[in-house]
Amino acid sequence: MRRPEQRLTRGTVAAPEDQHGDEPREHEPLEPVASFGSQLADAARKAGLGKLAEDERLSPRDMLAALGGIRGLAETILPGLVFLIIYTFSQELSWALGVSVGLAVVFTTLRIVGKTPVMQAVAGLIGAVVSAALALWTGRGEDNFVLGLITNAVYAIALLVSMLVRWPLIGLAVGYLMGDGLAWRENKRRFQAMQLLTACWFGLFALRLLVQVPLYFAGNVEGLAITKLLMGVPLYALLLILSWLIVKAIYAKPADAAARRP
Repeated sequence: MRRPEQRLTRGTVAAPEDQHGDEPREHEPLEPVASFGSQLADAARKAGLGKLAEDERLSPRDMLAALGGIRGLAETILPGLVFLIIYTFSQELSWALGVSVGLAVVFTTLRIVGKTPVMQAVAGLIGAVVSAALALWTGRGEDNFVLGLITNAVYAIALLVSMLVRWPLIGLAVGYLMGDGLAWRENKRRFQAMQLLTACWFGLFALRLLVQVPLYFAGNVEGLAITKLLMGVPLYALLLILSWLIVKAIYAKPADAAARRP
């Protein structure tokens, strides 16, 4: 007799069949995975990606918010740019690091005084201080970029592993951002799209490593500073746009999808 087909419900996975009967056991909830996916979505919302996901059209304002806003862009770009300029023209590592970290301190202080969210600024300040301390301790300017290389490697490995085990991290975040939970895994088209998106984000971090690791071992401080700037916000913005296009395509409303057909 043919067994009834099983369908995964949102946030669940089918348990293996009992060895002593034909009927499968009840579905087991994937609470840890669901909780992790929800946390990823919450982090994305706090970063400004939630509003971007809700946009039917790509709004410049929401795109700017997803990049951190004017202040966030300044906090991300200026310390690295100032380090590059000072080090290139003076070759004084201590001065370049001191001014760069000083800017991070100023940005963090302004957020505290203005009572605006400080977590991103504090995290950036801690990273800048640790990186500067390591570079000053070793006397090697390239060591100012070690923490960034390690961070890129961790992200790349996490994304790659998630694809291999067929739980793409981008899918977990997008699913909860779009109110889909874990149901996207039951839809072949959406699952493949989430694998593709996760592969694209993996490619971003892998590409950074591919370009910057040889520069690190060559001791090319200026090259590291330039590539960090060029492969930072610009590539991140392009990947956000690509992600938005793919997500909107697979979550298109029936009326919108019909309107696109010739």
